[in-house]
Parts: sequence; structure tokens; C-alpha cells
Amino acid sequence: MPQASHAAARRARSAVRKDDVIQIRASAETKAILNHAATLRGQKLSEFMLDSARRQAEETLLDQRIFFLDDRAHEKFLALLDNPPKPSKELRALMNRRPSWMR
Repeated sequence: MPQASHAAARRARSAVRKDDVIQIRASAETKAILNHAATLRGQKLSEFMLDSARRQAEETLLDQRIFFLDDRAHEKFLALLDNPPKPSKELRALMNRRPSWMR
């Protein structure tokens, strides 16, 4: 995220009233690492920790999505899991392509 976007996001967060407290204990080493990372981001330690924890929580929740299917769609879904379609030429080419981060 560009620096200007970070600053705008921080201002928006600071405008929201914060009235709940979260307490946490950490080793001096862990606190030092967190402080260093917060400083690099231009954030206070508590802002950095809350942002990091929130991102991780959102990712965890998104990974645990529940979806519901009617009986027919459920059977079709199970059949696809048991017998996936053969990969197309395009998919094989994509899977064999060198990743962009290695180019």
C-alpha cells in the first residue's frame, strides 16, 4: 500500500471511537520486533498490532467460509470432487508457466 494510502487509512481509523481494551503479554524480544515493524510502517505499536491482528482474523474468517447447497447442487459438487474434469491445454500451459515473481 503506498505511503499516502497508509496515512489516509490511519486517519480514518483514528476518527472511529475506540472504547474496548485488548490486553496482551509478550516477551521483550517479541515486543522489540513488533516495535521495529511498527516504526517502519510509521505506526504506533498498538495501531500496528491491531491492524496486523485484524488482517489475520479477516483472512482466517474468509478461509472458513460456509456455503449451502440444495440436494441436487450438493450431489453435483460431490461428483465433481470425485471426478474432476481433465485439465485443458490452457490450464496445463498456465501451470507449467514460470511464476511472475521468478521472471
